[in-house]
Amino acid sequence: MLPQYANIIIDISHKNLDKMFQYQIPEPLLGVVAVGSLVVVPFGGSNRLIKGYVVELTKVSVFAPEKIKYIDHIVLEGVPIESQLIKLSYWMREEYGATMNQALKTVIPVKKTIKNKEKRYLKRLITREQTQEILTADQAKKNKKARVRLLEAFIEDEILPFEVVTDKLNISPATIRSFTEAGQMEILTQSVYRTPVFNYRAEEAPAKLNSQQQFIVDDIVKRYREGKRETSLIHGVTGSGKTEVYMGIIEHMIACKKQVIVLIPEIALTYQTVMRFYRRFGERVSIINSKLSQGERYDQFLKAKRGELDIMIGPRSALFTPFENLGCIIIDEEHETSYKSETSPRYHARETAIKRAGICDACVILGSATPSVESYYHALNGDYLLYKLSTRAREGSKLPFVHIVDLREELKEGNKSIFSRELKDLMEERLEKKQQIMLFLNRRGYAGFVSCRSCGEAMKCPHCEVSLTSHLNGILVCHYCGHTISMPKQCPACGSHYMAAFGIGTQKVETMVKKEFSNAKVLRMDLDTTKAKGGHEKILTSFANGEADILIGTQMIVKGHDFPNVTLVGVLAADLSLFSGDYHASERTFQLLTQAVGRAGRSSLKGDAVIQTYQPEHYGIITAAKQDYENFYHQEILYRNLLGYPPVYEMLSVHVFSKSPEEAKHLAEWIGNFVETLPDKTDLQKIGPADAQISKVKDIYHKIIHLKHKNHDILVSIKNKIERLMKEEGLLKKATVQFDFN
Repeated sequence: MLPQYANIIIDISHKNLDKMFQYQIPEPLLGVVAVGSLVVVPFGGSNRLIKGYVVELTKVSVFAPEKIKYIDHIVLEGVPIESQLIKLSYWMREEYGATMNQALKTVIPVKKTIKNKEKRYLKRLITREQTQEILTADQAKKNKKARVRLLEAFIEDEILPFEVVTDKLNISPATIRSFTEAGQMEILTQSVYRTPVFNYRAEEAPAKLNSQQQFIVDDIVKRYREGKRETSLIHGVTGSGKTEVYMGIIEHMIACKKQVIVLIPEIALTYQTVMRFYRRFGERVSIINSKLSQGERYDQFLKAKRGELDIMIGPRSALFTPFENLGCIIIDEEHETSYKSETSPRYHARETAIKRAGICDACVILGSATPSVESYYHALNGDYLLYKLSTRAREGSKLPFVHIVDLREELKEGNKSIFSRELKDLMEERLEKKQQIMLFLNRRGYAGFVSCRSCGEAMKCPHCEVSLTSHLNGILVCHYCGHTISMPKQCPACGSHYMAAFGIGTQKVETMVKKEFSNAKVLRMDLDTTKAKGGHEKILTSFANGEADILIGTQMIVKGHDFPNVTLVGVLAADLSLFSGDYHASERTFQLLTQAVGRAGRSSLKGDAVIQTYQPEHYGIITAAKQDYENFYHQEILYRNLLGYPPVYEMLSVHVFSKSPEEAKHLAEWIGNFVETLPDKTDLQKIGPADAQISKVKDIYHKIIHLKHKNHDILVSIKNKIERLMKEEGLLKKATVQFDFN
């Protein structure tokens, strides 16, 4: 029998994930040692026994076999959370194509040791009577005012926070030192957590669930207690109370001493969502998002690992929270594209959550008003349990009436404004009634692009194959790499002075709204206005408190927010996402429009929505206006089946990147030719190689190949063969490859 080796990581920390040590597996442990196993190995010259984690198994030794030490034994009791996460990393590496190191650094949440945040106190070591004696003596002296203030404070309290002593009492370090050196006081230090959410209110009673909500909670909990660990899809119309269902299920999980991860699609949802959970479950709730400092993130994962949290809420990365007793993973708005990683490994949070749940005996709950076509396909095929919420949860709340406005007709009637006549009339009516309005545009900035009216030359980013976006301050910005230039006074191609901005962005909409409705208070919410920490919360809180009449924004304003006084939503350009060159275009448009119009009429007040479009006959727009998901799904799945797209077919995209366009082309063609040589290409479809939709970003050229087949395992096998041969041929020196299952 050939010897088998294990690559082992001794120290699970970000800086040491690259340091793997190879050991031979002794014969009694063959078949027992697996990826993720906690083992004890002899380490260093003294061969002291220490623990490590197996991250890879191989039959290839990196040293002479006689120089490789043996694993001493495997730890079977009390295996820590890292073992589960390493198993998950290994699956991601195999499933999505990446190095084990890339997968580990994605999954293992311990980045590097962060200096502990400390709180200091000053404690008196003498009795109250002794303190009074010193105070009396010092009061008789003119130059002892600071000592007197401090002693007076310590008559009442034995311990004072250091900031109270230094700031409120204005006591200098020298004065404090005089007491500590005399043995009368001492400085105490206590480690504290950095807390990302403040001012949460006390726990509140749960809302009374309607019959549909209660049935879902009861059924999922019943099946869980019966030992069934299934994936469930909750399809609920906008405003149907999915969050209350989640909280009902979480309550039962906590009663079973289990922990829960709640994924949300965007940082914009964090504030409103997390406050609902804090009010319900108290301080054993925390959040993770990209706006937290490194120290705050470190502390939240530390609290989770120590069992001091029950619930972690956050976007994709929260999936890797180190909970040892994970019972449930909830993915809200599961259709969102932000759940898909754009860097290697290109994992999807939905599939990865299902895999993690399988490793740790948990269940997965997906929820959306507009489920992804993939998830609904799996639900109809019986892979997921399907639950439906068909009515809005709030009493008296009804879905809004939706008006579809044909912008071609508006133009024929002489209306060149961005506001259709119907939208303008409805906005004036709502402003008179002191009701709020949301205007949605799927683009930030002032205008889409700038070009020369003489020769047609468009201003493009020199580092990316995209047009620069015009902003109100006269700056042109690339929203891919951040490159900026001032608005040119003349065309760089022909010298013409006729340079103009075309298209429309949120800044331009804001300008037009203020001009058309001068008395209205207006807020704008997009990536430009929410860059600063707390930017989302500030804008959303202001709008929720009625400090503005109109909120203008991009996608982040139409997902998950609940504003009872919003009775009108205007979608200014529904077609912006309809022709994006992606097979998901109709689905994305339907989802955006359904989510957008769903923001209106969420209380007892009548709601309206206006969809402005040049394609009023498109099935994605018609079904969104009717909030008719089933009709949309059945039309969309026919299209996917006809053209061989997921979920009917599986699709593997091979991305090739290089600083050299020649190297990118060479490797892409090599991969394409290799696929053609595969012995069994039955039912395999290959598209490309070709330029990616955006062929250059930050001076990196991008080629792409699409492979389609009905069998997922065949595509995984092809991926593995490509990876292995590229490494053997040494083809990755000047180019990189990423694999993406769509």
